[in-house]
Amino acid sequence: MEQESPHIQFHNDTEKHEYFMKKALDMGEKALATGETPVGCVLVHNGKVIGSGMNDTNKSMNACGILGTRHAEFLAFEEVLRSHPRSIFRETDLYVTVEPCIMCASALRQYQIRHVYFGCANERFGGTGGVLNLHSDPGIDRPYGLTGGLFRKEAIMLLRRFYIQENERAPVPKAKKDRELKDVDDDDKMSKDFVDILPLP
Repeated sequence: MEQESPHIQFHNDTEKHEYFMKKALDMGEKALATGETPVGCVLVHNGKVIGSGMNDTNKSMNACGILGTRHAEFLAFEEVLRSHPRSIFRETDLYVTVEPCIMCASALRQYQIRHVYFGCANERFGGTGGVLNLHSDPGIDRPYGLTGGLFRKEAIMLLRRFYIQENERAPVPKAKKDRELKDVDDDDKMSKDFVDILPLP
């Protein structure tokens, strides 16, 4: 995983968000290269990457075939907690390629993350709007801010590149020899609504 990055001066917030989302996309590329679902993330505190993660769900499946739960966010949490107190998350932002799932969205709330920036929506398992709204529902832990749609096309293309491959871990593998890698266009329904309702601050 990535170590602390040097402090970088940004000219504006857009430049900062783009820089850190590209770091998350780099982690997604690393996941893809190892045969994992290409989800990557970085945790940023005071302009520095203090933790990073990529999905490790295929490799961490146990012998009974139970799906692994080592999502990118959990690996990044582990890295940060090796050298920082848990309270650091109150002043830390997460950049992740795909909307956090229900499990990760709940953990982010419990860790009291400050803000989550994501690439594309997770319409099957999303915990921050895709299925549930765990980031903002009334509860014991304080809600966290959310911005979606950063490098949405790139995040979708990472996933498409993964799903066009054969997946040896799939319960019933399907032949994918005739599948084509389709590009994302502006009319693509997938997560377009997030871009409209969650603009950058």
